[in-house]
Amino acid sequence: MAARDEQKLVLGRIVGLYGVEGWVKLESYSDPRTRIFKYSPWFVGNADAAVEYANVKGRAQGKGIVARLPGVDSRDAAAALIGAEIRIARSALPKPKQGEYYWVDLEGLDVFNLEGVAFGKVSHLFSTGANDVLVVRDSERERLVPFVTGDFVKEVDIDGGRIVVDWDADF
Repeated sequence: MAARDEQKLVLGRIVGLYGVEGWVKLESYSDPRTRIFKYSPWFVGNADAAVEYANVKGRAQGKGIVARLPGVDSRDAAAALIGAEIRIARSALPKPKQGEYYWVDLEGLDVFNLEGVAFGKVSHLFSTGANDVLVVRDSERERLVPFVTGDFVKEVDIDGGRIVVDWDADF
């Protein structure tokens, strides 16, 4: 659990410039998108190298959102950050409610069906609008399993590292 809490999660990225005083345009993966400003500190950069920024100021601006990072006071300084990811510590997220999960916590879990057939590990998830989908991979194939609790997902045991699904091994 401690290693999971120390993870850095991508919550958005810097996509452009706003004005001449160092403000940047953001793409936020939080919902609602302005929730990204509730998290601190931000680690801006990539997975290998990032600069920590605490107390970032931001707001909705037109159809997007903009932010000002402490110490980034010019358009040129802000331009150097375009394309950088915004990460936060996993421990900064609120604890999910019973029966709710962060996708990142499901990634890497082993998936088995009700008959005990191992399907592989959760690679990632995606949303279809109707429901989320588990992408489960092993060395031979990829399976797409609807993440619908009760119907297809019978058990999620994050601490045990496994998910049990009602899904045919041939699908």
